[in-house]
Amino acid sequence: MNILLAVLLSYLIGSIPTGYIICKILKGIDIRTAGSKNIGATNVARVVGKKAGITTLILDILKGFVVVITIPRLFGSQSHNIEFACFLSVIAGHNWTIFLKFKGGKGVATTAGGLIGLVPIVFLSCFCVWCAIFALWRYVSLASIIAALSLPVFLFLFKEPLLFQILGVIIAITGIYKHKDNIRRLIKGEEHKFIV
Repeated sequence: MNILLAVLLSYLIGSIPTGYIICKILKGIDIRTAGSKNIGATNVARVVGKKAGITTLILDILKGFVVVITIPRLFGSQSHNIEFACFLSVIAGHNWTIFLKFKGGKGVATTAGGLIGLVPIVFLSCFCVWCAIFALWRYVSLASIIAALSLPVFLFLFKEPLLFQILGVIIAITGIYKHKDNIRRLIKGEEHKFIV
């Protein structure tokens, strides 16, 4: 029962649509109807401004971090299994939020927050990959896709538990799927570069 409650709470926290809320408060707009129509930090930055985008990024990272650090302990467990379950649930909440008819973001920032809490060395490795790809091509989506692909590789190289490695594969596949529209635009040469 505790695991189910922990998973449900993790999902609900992940479901908080920070980008949507910030855009509504600052500009009174529905971010789902503007730009790429995504509620994530990149689209928020393009549509509303960089400060709003950075705020969205930080809050989405915090969702993942706070969940994996606090929820398992709140329910009296520090086992890897409940940590992994909460990690997957908070990402699912962000990607398929109950508050926006199960349409959400792409989970990159929330995944990053969870990794910071669970395996900082893996996060730093994936982040280095992200930075390298972004520096070379200036596509946030491409950097995120390659970083997602690198996640299970680093989990394997750093000898994390097998269950976590499997979870990493699931997260990577989900992340790539959520970027399917970006992949189409990249192939067609229509994807927008992000100018810092």
